[in-house]
Amino acid sequence: APSDLLIEAAYQRDLSPKSMDLIKRIAERWDWRRFKPPIVAWTERGFEIIDGQHTAIGAATRGIDRIPVLVVEAADLTDRASAFVGHNQDRLSITPIQMHQAKIAAGDEDALTAQQVINKAGATLVLSAYGARGWKPGETVAITTIDALAKKRGAMRARQVVEVLVKAYAAPVSAAGIKAVDMLMFRPEFSEIDLEHLPAAIISAGDVEKQAKLDAKTHGITAWEAMGRIWFRKCRKIRRAA
Repeated sequence: APSDLLIEAAYQRDLSPKSMDLIKRIAERWDWRRFKPPIVAWTERGFEIIDGQHTAIGAATRGIDRIPVLVVEAADLTDRASAFVGHNQDRLSITPIQMHQAKIAAGDEDALTAQQVINKAGATLVLSAYGARGWKPGETVAITTIDALAKKRGAMRARQVVEVLVKAYAAPVSAAGIKAVDMLMFRPEFSEIDLEHLPAAIISAGDVEKQAKLDAKTHGITAWEAMGRIWFRKCRKIRRAA
C-alpha cells in the first residue's frame, strides 16, 4: 500500500510547493504507462522509500490500494541516504529540446504550434551539440521562450517576432533577442517604431550584448529590455500626423 511506505526526513526532500504541484499532477493524471516503481528498503519500522516519494504520495492521494515496489538491501540509514544521493546525482535531466521532440512525437498541440512558428519564420531548431560550434544565422535553441511566446501572442504574431531576428541574420536567435523584439512590437511605448526597418536596425547595431548588460545594471532593468532599447534607438520611427 503506498500509504504504508515510510519517508525518512534525514535525507528525503521536504515537500515544497513545487513538490506538491507535482504530486497533484501525478494524482490527477495517473497513468500506469508512466509509472516507475519506487525503490524501497526494509527497516524495523517498515518499507522506507529511497527513491520515488512523489510517485508513492501521488498514488496514495489518488486512492490506489497497491503499487509495485523494488526492494533493495540497505539496512543502515547511511546506506539508504547514500543510495538516495546516488539516484539523484546520476540522473540525467531531459533538456527542453529533448522534451519538445518527445512532445512532437506525442502529437502535443503546443509543441506542434511552436515548431510551426519556427519553421514558418525561417528559423532552425538545433537539436544537439549546440555550443560546440559556431552558430549559423537563424539557428535557435530557445524553444521554451518560443513556446511561451506562441501561447501568449498566438502563432502568427510569434512567427512575426522570430522572423524579425531571422531577417536580421541573428546567430543564434536567442531568448533575449526574442523577448526584446516582442517588447518593441507590442509594448505601447514603442508604437512609433518602424517595424519594417527593425531587422536593418538590429544588423547595424551589431553585437550589443555587452552594452545591454551595462545598461541593464545602470537602469535596473533586464538585459533583454536593455537590448531592445538599444535597437529602438537605432530604428527609424514612423511620423504621426499632428
